[in-house]
Amino acid sequence: MTVPTTPLPSDLEIARAATLLPITEVAEAAGLPLERIEPYGRNVAKIDLAVIDDLADRPRAKYVVITAVTPTPLGEGKTTTSVGLAQGLQQIGKRAILALRQPSMGPTFGVKGGAAGAGYSQVVPMETLNLHLTGDFHAVTAAHNLLAAILDNHLHFGNELGIDPRSIAWRRVLDMNDRSLRNVVTGLGQRQDGIPQQTGFDITAASEVMVILALATSLQDMRERLGRIVVGYTYAGAPVTAEDLKAAGAMAVVMKDAIKPNLMQTIENGPVLIHAGPFGNIATGNSSVIADRVGVHAADYLLTEAGFGADMGAERFFNIKCTTAGLTPDAAVLVVTVRALKTHSGRYKVASGQPLPPEMIAENPDDVRAGLPNLLKHIAIVRDFGVSPVVAINRFPTDHESEIDVIRAAAEVAGAHVAVATHVVDGGAGAVELAEVLVAACEEKHEFTPTYAADDHIVDKIIAVATKVYGADGVDFSPTAAKDLARFESLGYAGLPVVIAKTHLSISHDPSLKGAPTGWRLPVREVRLAAGAGYVYAICGEMRTLPGLSRHPAAETIDIDADGQIVGLF
Repeated sequence: MTVPTTPLPSDLEIARAATLLPITEVAEAAGLPLERIEPYGRNVAKIDLAVIDDLADRPRAKYVVITAVTPTPLGEGKTTTSVGLAQGLQQIGKRAILALRQPSMGPTFGVKGGAAGAGYSQVVPMETLNLHLTGDFHAVTAAHNLLAAILDNHLHFGNELGIDPRSIAWRRVLDMNDRSLRNVVTGLGQRQDGIPQQTGFDITAASEVMVILALATSLQDMRERLGRIVVGYTYAGAPVTAEDLKAAGAMAVVMKDAIKPNLMQTIENGPVLIHAGPFGNIATGNSSVIADRVGVHAADYLLTEAGFGADMGAERFFNIKCTTAGLTPDAAVLVVTVRALKTHSGRYKVASGQPLPPEMIAENPDDVRAGLPNLLKHIAIVRDFGVSPVVAINRFPTDHESEIDVIRAAAEVAGAHVAVATHVVDGGAGAVELAEVLVAACEEKHEFTPTYAADDHIVDKIIAVATKVYGADGVDFSPTAAKDLARFESLGYAGLPVVIAKTHLSISHDPSLKGAPTGWRLPVREVRLAAGAGYVYAICGEMRTLPGLSRHPAAETIDIDADGQIVGLF
């Protein structure tokens, strides 16, 4: 590992110093036919979906998901490791393509900052990725809000469908953190200004339209899914869909370009597919099926990242995305850091953007051992899916060899492959060991086993995820949740997959339960339907679907200089 004697330049400075190839050259290197490439400036392109058929006869890439231990406020570096690993595979002569979610501008301007990677393992241009890109998020926002407008218009002109206003669950969205819009009243003013309703806004990443973009397999499939969106129910209890409101066609028109994946590149000029960005708490938390269907025939290895820990993003990757895409995973990379395990020990309090406690940086293998149960539980989750786990130790310059040894030894005993990576400082060269270990893991025989069968009942699917993945003793359904489940069964939705909306800060529903909690039951407060996306989601606890800004958000430091260059983005 290279230990920097001076601090690294900022991510933005490193990204700006990179030598980028014209995006057409990146496409050519990946074997993507140029007639399917639609340049969006010099460094970004849209990819025509016809390329999926063009590539269909090529060999299938090894399919790898990058996940992590339970998140801490420090961040474990999944995106950075994904980029570094793609570059590391290039370093050892393997053709790799990376598929990532698009960052939301809300967190970019909030406390999180950008999400293009870090150091010498980034997607570039990083400011383009973090700010608008090709407008896909705006298309999702427009399509979602178009449906809301058509719904309100229907009510204003007499409510021909007999929609019960109390049943309407279709709010509006925007791609920004703004707590003041979580709960609002619309339709105030004169009679021609609409019918007053209590409603609110969610962030665009939480929109069902975003999940549809992520799970659709074609333009026509997206159009059909948009039509199946349920916005509410009639007084007689029948679902009212976007198709019933005659809104789905116009929504699909708004989304016709957004369904095309975006092509970018790493700092080392490897291809990256950026597409969709669904929330990790209440949605699938994975990039698009379409991007994976492009990438799986465009390289030797297709790497894709799943949101949050293996209990959330990876569970949905395995149980929902892989099933929808018709793809079988070959390995899962589980990112961990020394500082994350010290945090999971429960001995330290850390906060995003705040310096680490000095004692946390000091050499202390016992603190790492105290946090190991969380890592071991995530290894077990991956192994229970029949997938080979590869533990990637994302090493920081302040880590100590004795602490790294504790992680390596425990992971190996648990049956995982292990590698140390220094890709933030060293780029692809710092991920060579990880790349070599991954190649070996992908050659192992395995039998992919989802948590539940497609035809299982919703209740059984929720219980299976809670007990088999999270380690709960069982599930307690509230009377409201039981009523929801009975209604969905009567309407023919009992066979849909499930997403469990819970905190990402614990494997359980309770963020205060650290490590690998046992002796608890999962409480399901209510169950909601995402008919267009094609799943139901069980609500466990309070979920914020529109973040607020911090006292001093990142937006305060972002500006543009006299030369027109963006500054302050991190």
